[in-house]
Amino acid sequence: MTIEAVKDYYGKTLAGSADLKTNACCDPGDMPPHIRAALRDIHPEVLDRYYGCGLVVPAAIKGARILDLGCGAGRDVFVLSRLTGETGHVTGIDMTPEQLAVARRHVDGHARAYGYPKPNVDFIEAYIEDIGALDLKPASFDVIVSNCVINLSPDKEAVLRGAWKLLKPGGELYFADIYADRRLPAHVKEYPVLLGECLGGALYWNDFLNLAKRAGFADPRLVADRPIEIGEASIRAALGAARFFSATYRLFKLEGLEPACEDHGQAVIYKGGIPECEDVFVLDKHHAIEKGRIFPVCGNTFRMLNETRFAPHFDFIGDMSRHFGIFAGCGTNIPFDTDAKGAATSGACC
Repeated sequence: MTIEAVKDYYGKTLAGSADLKTNACCDPGDMPPHIRAALRDIHPEVLDRYYGCGLVVPAAIKGARILDLGCGAGRDVFVLSRLTGETGHVTGIDMTPEQLAVARRHVDGHARAYGYPKPNVDFIEAYIEDIGALDLKPASFDVIVSNCVINLSPDKEAVLRGAWKLLKPGGELYFADIYADRRLPAHVKEYPVLLGECLGGALYWNDFLNLAKRAGFADPRLVADRPIEIGEASIRAALGAARFFSATYRLFKLEGLEPACEDHGQAVIYKGGIPECEDVFVLDKHHAIEKGRIFPVCGNTFRMLNETRFAPHFDFIGDMSRHFGIFAGCGTNIPFDTDAKGAATSGACC
């Protein structure tokens, strides 16, 4: 199935989200109240053409310049437009003319609904693999988002490299997508419905992590995930034993992040002030930082807070001048026996 066939699937085959054959492309149920409120003002025609698999609205985006890769009919663009405010701006990119026609029809209406003197969104028809070559200023976006689209790309590395090019230093790629628990056989990748429904193009999760690192994003952080249920028997049979997950990652553009979570004796204190996160700020699945509490962090996490838009909301303790080994609890431990019972007794070379 070519990218043109995927384009036709979303532009012509699917008339709305009710036509989907699987539940891969749908939101999780526990939507935060501020996003639910923002969705109430979205035009029904835009909502009906939504095919995402997660939530791609990170915190602290007031006044931000945002790019949405594979924006479709614009649901997430308009939500982000409201939350970034009239001083921010959101650009949506999509390859499907039919989807963009829906989005463009409702640009002025959403601006009026939000009380903006002029729209703060625009839309570009293009393939997301080409973002690095588009007439977009390098290092000009605070945040890039994508909702269940990168898996559809035949050149995912080009997408990630383009995102790195367009992000400001300290900016982030915050996106939801579908991942598999193994590498998929060729016949699954060529199955038209599976590719169109975001399963056939799903990366094996560990291949994605390595791909992200090659593109410059040295320490991908998992924010949230959920298993995908596949009830239709013919689709389940075509997939074999493979399991699929919807997952949201955040990838920061920070040069020189370490390949592991190293302990430099650092800590942060969340001061509050991030909208919708007044008591607890969630950086990722393993870092829920309570307001006012000294929170020990590894060197990479320290930089993700200290060198990004989150810095004004934290106090920072320590620097990189000392090193204490791997940060405890970060998934990597010293590989050697650390007690006498595990020590070798027959010499050094054995």
